[in-house]
Amino acid sequence: MSIFSGIWVPLVTPFNQGEIDFPALTALCQHVMDRGIDGVVVCGTTGEAPMLSKEEQLQVLDAVLTVVPGNKVMMGLSGTHMPSIVAMQKAITERPIAGILLPAPYYIRPSQAALEAFFTQLADSSSVPIVVYNVPYRSGIHLELETLRRLAKHPRIVAVKDCGGSTDLTYSLIADGELDVLCGEDGQILATLCMGGNGAIAASSHLFPEKFVALVKQVQACDLAAARENFFQLMPLIRLMFAAPNPASIKFALSLGGLMQNELRAPMLPAPAEVEEAIVNYLNTFSR
Repeated sequence: MSIFSGIWVPLVTPFNQGEIDFPALTALCQHVMDRGIDGVVVCGTTGEAPMLSKEEQLQVLDAVLTVVPGNKVMMGLSGTHMPSIVAMQKAITERPIAGILLPAPYYIRPSQAALEAFFTQLADSSSVPIVVYNVPYRSGIHLELETLRRLAKHPRIVAVKDCGGSTDLTYSLIADGELDVLCGEDGQILATLCMGGNGAIAASSHLFPEKFVALVKQVQACDLAAARENFFQLMPLIRLMFAAPNPASIKFALSLGGLMQNELRAPMLPAPAEVEEAIVNYLNTFSR
């Protein structure tokens, strides 16, 4: 049985007048859990983690754990200063969580050998499973297939969030069967599932999470006609959720339902007016 499978929601972090809105955060957790999602990711990029202090990140994690069982919670961890990363990892793993989502060190573009050493060191010191986050358009460096294959031999490196942009890499990892493969590009969820991927960490699944959950079940049941129909209905939503820098569109859409304020932290800005108008039009059409 896969450790990480199904639909995981990378939670936004609600704000109200510049401060974390903890009641809105816990209400959001309850909202998505009630709709059958398999887990949540705390303090990923969708959660504006770079705009949170380390203390705030841990406060967000603690708030989520009051609502979501620990075996359904993954925590983001990133950085380039290894002592700080290790210290944060220690603090995170004092909480009962399912795993850590760990991207490559950003901006510095390390070699493949350095990447392997980085993930291995943190896996060695971790008491929980590691999900490798391959996201070259954010980190500036692509984890190559052979590097991922070597990392997969580590007993605590168990999964990959795949935003690498290479179907060859994705399908090779699925065929290997050594890592749970979670799609990180929402527009590729159906293809990844059909090829045998384990699930997705999907920011757009904040909206209509039950439809994303149904998509996984439809593929598992080999009901591809229903899966295609479901996914084609979701495609305009997925495009809109990334029509502005993430998570601006998502926060606006959630604010329409009263789940939170439409507020981001600088340097992020709300979605442009034309994107907000398109979201309103889509939601009005979708709900008919």
